[in-house]
Amino acid sequence: QVQVVESGGGLVQAGGSLRLSCAASGRIFSIVATGWFRQAPGKEREFVGAIYWGPGTTYYADSVKGRFSISRDNAKKTMFLEMNNVQPEDTATYYCAADRIYNSDPSHLRQAGSYDYWGQGTQVTVSS
Repeated sequence: QVQVVESGGGLVQAGGSLRLSCAASGRIFSIVATGWFRQAPGKEREFVGAIYWGPGTTYYADSVKGRFSISRDNAKKTMFLEMNNVQPEDTATYYCAADRIYNSDPSHLRQAGSYDYWGQGTQVTVSS
């Protein structure tokens, strides 16, 4: 089993920055990749970005590319989402997820169903 816990959400003004963390514990050696998803009220959960833990390769949704950045600290088994120039449309609950099955096609990282473990989410609210 793997547990992932998000933290760092809060209220931020448009144009500001916020950093989310995702701490992994348990059988963390089994994690191949971790991803960030978000869900706004009345909307479906959507892919934000993901990172392969080994090489550190990252992937982003077009809506956040250039504004958000994902990194990880292997020693602390923690993933970070640096959010810059946030906008009201970024308001959502942000979820961290862990994937334990390697797939050579990185497009699978954009699918919520590819992930085996999920956190409870952290709320991000951007005021205009």
